[in-house]
Amino acid sequence: MQLAEVTGTLVATVKYEGLEGVRLLVVQPLDRDQHPSGDMVIAADAVDMAGPGELVYIVASREAALAMPEPFVPIDHAIVGIVDQVVRS
Repeated sequence: MQLAEVTGTLVATVKYEGLEGVRLLVVQPLDRDQHPSGDMVIAADAVDMAGPGELVYIVASREAALAMPEPFVPIDHAIVGIVDQVVRS
């Protein structure tokens, strides 16, 4: 899992079968200090509640496909949680 910030929404006119109704969001992966880490990616919203400006957890690869309501759809990243609070120790 990796921390990321939702920066926008992607609109797709045609989607793969099994992804109908799934929102696609643009997210910026973050490091542990919440600074941008790498390029922005497109993530499917598996929690169906994330929005721009929110801090989320994303997973990649096979885990992303398994997080979706229809398993094994062709996605590379999925949002699996919304962060309520970050506590530093």
